[in-house]
Amino acid sequence: MADRLNGYRILILETREEAQFSKLLAEQGADVVQCPMIEIHDAPDPAPVETWIRRAIEKPFDDLVLMTGEGMRRLMKLARGRGLDQALVAALAKSRKFTRGPKPGKALREVGLEQQQMTEKPTTDGVIEMMGKLDLKGHRIGLQLYPDKDHSALIDALSAQGAAVDTVLPYAYDPKAADANITAAIDDMAAGRIDCLALTNLGQVRRLIDAAKAHGTEEKLRGGLERTLIASVGPAVSGELAAHGLRTDISPAEDAYFMRPLIAAMATVLAEKRPRVAG
Repeated sequence: MADRLNGYRILILETREEAQFSKLLAEQGADVVQCPMIEIHDAPDPAPVETWIRRAIEKPFDDLVLMTGEGMRRLMKLARGRGLDQALVAALAKSRKFTRGPKPGKALREVGLEQQQMTEKPTTDGVIEMMGKLDLKGHRIGLQLYPDKDHSALIDALSAQGAAVDTVLPYAYDPKAADANITAAIDDMAAGRIDCLALTNLGQVRRLIDAAKAHGTEEKLRGGLERTLIASVGPAVSGELAAHGLRTDISPAEDAYFMRPLIAAMATVLAEKRPRVAG
């Protein structure tokens, strides 16, 4: 059903996969307001990442846990730059592969690999629960981490099961990128110019709050969010919203934590709560 979002202004906070998200929204007729709000860079010091890759090649891990698709892609980017990509793929093929939700699985498939299992919910607690059902005693586990998160609970849980955990952090966030864009987005919401804010990862919530605090506009942000419907792609984002005292108005049906189901849910709720009058 094309044009389900015709006439609605949808704000997206661009981080990783929002180019595709923007395209899908535009295909449904939405007026997409794009707010580039964070930049992702390779790890500032590539040496530890390269060393991890070489360890994985020389002695493949028993298990690999991928927390993000971005992380897998950054690992492959560095491996290609060092001429190690084919060797890394061959090594990872020998490991059992576990993912936090579907996005890392997609990144694995891009290099011809398949996950053995993914979490029911794309959260760290979901990873702890999934791995807690396995016998990991004596296992070497390669664990890909992501920035701006305390991963100690996950690392401790795996270690408590008798595993030797080898972590890698292959990318970094630039926390100061695009503050002017975020300020403009807050102004738009406060003025009632946005129908719906669509969130696809929890880092967007943190970045929005942090930027508002840094510029003294948190009160304006919260007022704007009272006027704006908030759409969340899944429980990780909704949990982060709740942690900041914010609500979720729209989420995908039947635990389908993907962009297309989110867009379908947005179209339904917007039609109910903000019907367009022909004219």
